[in-house]
Amino acid sequence: MTDRPLPLHGIRVLELAQIVAGPFCGTLMAEFGAEVIKTELPGKGDDLRRLGPTEDGCNYWYAVDNRGKRVVTLDLRTRKGQELVRRLVPLCDVVIENFRPGVLESWGLGWEGPGFAAIASAFGGTWYLNGPADRPPARPTPVYPDYLTGLFTAFGVMAALRHRDATGEGQWIDAALYESAFRILEYTTTFYGRQGVVRERGGIQHSGWPGGAFRTSDAHWIVFTTPAQHLFERLCAMLGQPELPKAPRFASHEGRAASMGELLALVDAWFAERSFAEAVEALRSHDIPHAPVMSMADIFADPHYRDRRTIIEVPSEVGPLPQPAVVPRLSATPGRVTHAGPPLGRDTDEVLAGLLGLSPAEIAALRAEGVV
Repeated sequence: MTDRPLPLHGIRVLELAQIVAGPFCGTLMAEFGAEVIKTELPGKGDDLRRLGPTEDGCNYWYAVDNRGKRVVTLDLRTRKGQELVRRLVPLCDVVIENFRPGVLESWGLGWEGPGFAAIASAFGGTWYLNGPADRPPARPTPVYPDYLTGLFTAFGVMAALRHRDATGEGQWIDAALYESAFRILEYTTTFYGRQGVVRERGGIQHSGWPGGAFRTSDAHWIVFTTPAQHLFERLCAMLGQPELPKAPRFASHEGRAASMGELLALVDAWFAERSFAEAVEALRSHDIPHAPVMSMADIFADPHYRDRRTIIEVPSEVGPLPQPAVVPRLSATPGRVTHAGPPLGRDTDEVLAGLLGLSPAEIAALRAEGVV
């Protein structure tokens, strides 16, 4: 199966993007067979190369979010660099970029809106909901608006490619970080728009079903959720309160929401009196959805992660790097990763010579001028 062509084989992507959202979209496409050519500023590269831990010049974050790509150095601010982009674009099916509005236009190359995850989380409404009710809003981590936007963009690219193949017509895909954050707010938008109710932070939610993270007597954390009547009844039985669902204050959705503080206090006390093992066994025996709050050390030791090969070893210049496996998993043409995000400019000569037909002397001259 590893020799079977991947579903995006034959699709070429030019990536004029950095940090997370744009490059993550390119990485998703590369994992399923697209040829992704990433451009970076000579001598500097993607700013992601300088964020987070680094080992012998290999940045872990860059390595995982730019794996499987061909990387070239190209100064888009120069006239000759812009001309090389114009020559590359007709050879590509997709162009990804995330510069500030007006930047590419000033270079005669295009447009799109930028963003940063922290700003998008705040403006998109998700930061407001994150954290305990009695504390200031907490920043959601990791930088999921970036990753969500990468996912939405990749989905948009698939739809646009299907349209192009059917009609021959290309189109722009406009993805904003804050809109990606806003899109996943569950019922919150409609609830305010129809009833004027602002959803707040904390474990007491408007859904009327208890759940959340709870601390056991031996200092472990367990998350459970009971988003249905039969699960709520099982929870009450586990708490030793089997008649509680029949009590007027807990018998209806509205009553549960109004009395959630009382119910969560019972849950807190129940977990505090039991060890992690005891709590897990009780949740299992009552068939209540639950999971431990996993650290990365827990994940590496977990048999489920191991059996599904959720962590893979990806070749790099510093040796195999543990990284998340490709998702989703396709039965006939699963994605694969050949190498981690490569060193700056590794494929410059090969791309310029192979695609544009530049001679070694021409490439050397461009390099001497700082264009590549």
